[in-house]
Amino acid sequence: MKLTRLVNLLVLSLVIVFTAIGCKKNPAGVKNIPNPALAHPADEKAAPPINPDFPVVKNNTDVTEPPLIPAGPGHPGWNKDSKTFASDTVHFDYDSSAIRASEKSKVANVADYLKANPASAVEVEGHCDERGTEEYNRSLGERRALALREELVRLGIDPNRVDTISYGEDRPADTGHDQAAWGKNRRGEFVLLTAPK
Repeated sequence: MKLTRLVNLLVLSLVIVFTAIGCKKNPAGVKNIPNPALAHPADEKAAPPINPDFPVVKNNTDVTEPPLIPAGPGHPGWNKDSKTFASDTVHFDYDSSAIRASEKSKVANVADYLKANPASAVEVEGHCDERGTEEYNRSLGERRALALREELVRLGIDPNRVDTISYGEDRPADTGHDQAAWGKNRRGEFVLLTAPK
């Protein structure tokens, strides 16, 4: 009886030992790869400044981002008129900042007005529907505003006369929660800016 108990204990000990040894081996075909050495950060003075106007892009391959045009000093304190260009609001497709061909005439109307009134400027507002995260919609609204700004510049407007701002989903034109409302909220609005008197 003692001998059987001793043999069982010995067999159990051997099983535990072999199991522990087997666990220490790497599986076939797997190598341990040492961690790479930590890179030294670049000298802060050598890095270019971050441009806050650069559009943030998600992985969306069907959207061509407008080239970045340096922003002017802006127009703080100028009078804002959102009624003059109310009929020229540009609407966008879902998750897109590309200006539809059918909407380009609205941008041309704004450009024509600015050419006829060289003392005026414009603020381009980018808006989105409620779908998507707040951060993503803020970024998409900025891309929409930048696309409209780029189109105005292409039509001959000085980039220093065009300010941009993104409201994301914060200012819906329609508070509904359906396709019709979302279509109205995916937009770019033009606000006429005039110098204070």
